[in-house]
Amino acid sequence: MTILVTAAGGQFGHLAIDALLDRGVPAHDIVAGARTLSKAEDLAERGIRVVPLDYDAPETVAASLEGVDAVLLVSGSEPGKRYEGHKAVIDAAKEAGVAKVVYTSLAHADSVDFVLAPEHKSTEEYLAASGVPAVVLRNNWYIENYLPDALRAADTGVIAASVGDATVAAASRADYAEAAAVVLTEDGHLGRTYELSGDVAVSYSDLAGAAGEVLGRDVAYLAVSREQFEAALAEAGLDVGTIGFVAEMEAGIARGVLSDAHPTLSQLLGRPTTPVVDGLRTAVDARRVQA
Repeated sequence: MTILVTAAGGQFGHLAIDALLDRGVPAHDIVAGARTLSKAEDLAERGIRVVPLDYDAPETVAASLEGVDAVLLVSGSEPGKRYEGHKAVIDAAKEAGVAKVVYTSLAHADSVDFVLAPEHKSTEEYLAASGVPAVVLRNNWYIENYLPDALRAADTGVIAASVGDATVAAASRADYAEAAAVVLTEDGHLGRTYELSGDVAVSYSDLAGAAGEVLGRDVAYLAVSREQFEAALAEAGLDVGTIGFVAEMEAGIARGVLSDAHPTLSQLLGRPTTPVVDGLRTAVDARRVQA
């Protein structure tokens, strides 16, 4: 079985390919689709076929599917442009007769009031209507999303957010990528929608404690109002549109849209999900190595 991983130049795509290799998929049975080929040069060095694949260029999508049996459709990274790009992949997969599409969606995408949800909901609906055999992985938050907060806390000793006492059931990016590899390589998952999350939902006070443990210093959580949060973003130089988008994300988190912890991810992995402190330590250590 030949598996195409889209957005393979990114972090999730790389981790998914690592997981596929770990599960015994031969390198020559993996195709890495990347918009920027230089970001996948390391994959080519490992014997993986790297092909151009740009969600905004449907002709590259169709060409990348030649001889492919299954597709990991990694959701796009540009808000407002995701849906059209996802449609291009789904259409091409249908035309090519692909036997399985695995889509990385968002936790409770069909029901939550969250600024990130509409494009995922629309993609899920389009995928279902297409008739392409599919598995939907509704991923909760990535622990790595907290890396900027932890790096700032290294200097300030504070993690500030406008989420109140909300909790988030985050898991590591590698956990979700491994789950994608599981459903790509196992039978019995077609037609399923999986809500995936960390085993435990943690508060931002818990997050501050984890950051403090990783950084070796005291870190406190400072709860601020939306207005205070937006003012801080403006002071940091963000434009008005980005400020509104980020603030609305925090408002959704405050409403509890990411608080549900499900055992499904750990069941697929056959092990507990990565604790926040461990995932944060890995992310911080990796950034320090890069620096």
